[in-house]
Amino acid sequence: MIQSQEKPDRVLVRIKDLTVEKADKEVWVRGRIHTSRAKGKQCFLVLRQQQFNIQALVAVGQHASKQMVKFAANITKESIVDIEGVVRKAYQKVGGCTQQDVELHVQRIYVISSAEPRLPLQLDDAVRPEVEGEEDGRATVNQDTRLDNRIIDLRTSTSQAIFCLQSGICQLFRETLIRKGFVEIQTPKIISAASEGGANVFTVSYFKTSAYLAQSPQLYKQMCICADFEKVFCVGPVFRAEDSNTHRHLTEFVGLDIEMAFNYHYHEVVDEIADTMVQIFKGLQERFQTEIQTVSRQFPCEPFKFLEPTLRLEYREGVAMLREAGVEMGDEEDLSTPNEKLLGRLVKEKYDTDFYILDKYPLAVRPFYTMPDPANPKTSNSYDMFMRGEEILSGAQRIHDPQLLTERAKHHGIDLEKIKAYIDSFRFGAPPHAGGGIGLERVTMLYLGLHNVRQTSMFPRDPKRLTP
Repeated sequence: MIQSQEKPDRVLVRIKDLTVEKADKEVWVRGRIHTSRAKGKQCFLVLRQQQFNIQALVAVGQHASKQMVKFAANITKESIVDIEGVVRKAYQKVGGCTQQDVELHVQRIYVISSAEPRLPLQLDDAVRPEVEGEEDGRATVNQDTRLDNRIIDLRTSTSQAIFCLQSGICQLFRETLIRKGFVEIQTPKIISAASEGGANVFTVSYFKTSAYLAQSPQLYKQMCICADFEKVFCVGPVFRAEDSNTHRHLTEFVGLDIEMAFNYHYHEVVDEIADTMVQIFKGLQERFQTEIQTVSRQFPCEPFKFLEPTLRLEYREGVAMLREAGVEMGDEEDLSTPNEKLLGRLVKEKYDTDFYILDKYPLAVRPFYTMPDPANPKTSNSYDMFMRGEEILSGAQRIHDPQLLTERAKHHGIDLEKIKAYIDSFRFGAPPHAGGGIGLERVTMLYLGLHNVRQTSMFPRDPKRLTP
């Protein structure tokens, strides 16, 4: 095991860069032993580095003895090794490897860190499509086993691709908003009162009193708008004490939040958020095709479709589409999860898009701080955005007048003392503004067509899971 050493002259090369252009060149590569197979006087290794792998050949000859071949064959799976070798063009494509046109002829091999012989799960089983496992009777790995052994599960090519793409979503979110003139802010996560005036909060001990984990950065985003920042965003953890054991709910997730002052109409904000999402989708298509294809090999799905500009429907239009499909629901009734999904399918059939906006929700189903529609007292200046028939953003124009805000809070039966600081923040002049919050894990899940948000949360937290 190497503890520390002087920096050597050699430069370690990335496996993804080993192509036919590097044929006949000597290289040093570090990676994990994915598989090893001895055959006579030679040993075939598959060396893995994140989502890329290459076949390495140790053969008795000028640079390798029988003992070296035996040594290589006995290195345990998942051990980390340094290999010096020559890149050779493969006589035929190497199946099962990302680098199919070349192989590495090993001259020297060093074990940097040895893995225990018995692994809690096999990586080949963990990347096998469930359908293939069922048809061939081969093993697959269930979700709880994956999450209980997350460190191993995260090494799979699928997991590596998922979280590289998720990192890309954050990067594109920041890039796009900074280009649009937004300022990134950091907001407190320990707060004195429930962010949204509700009961679904985690209480924590705070010296001689109690505090709460923030359900949303909304109050602080709005305070920044009142402080004349005009356009702000933040990326950070959000906590929800909801006992929801569904495929799309977590008790802690990463929120991508936006807030913006507008000049004439809240649709200025809606259009800005929608365009931000479109720029993210375009960026993912352009920069992360390798990751998208890696995930789709294990979890096949149709490519994500979107329109530019984004389709925007009013809530009443969505209700009309559902009624035409045989759904019975009232004008002021909120969308259930099954109806959300059905509407997503109907929109896809009619408009050929997986991403759309539903605008003008009934006032009765929105939070107290939502601005009523001045043209219709039963509707509101609020909106949701959907991907593949599931909500990924809920937003609205906020009430910026403290008197109207007080009236709406009373109408909802909210204790005014508990939200006093929130109402007071609008007493010294507040511009009209709107915003919304996006769940990073949910966006990743739906863009890739996955079926559970735990697949896109690195270390998920839900009502039944607090480790690892």
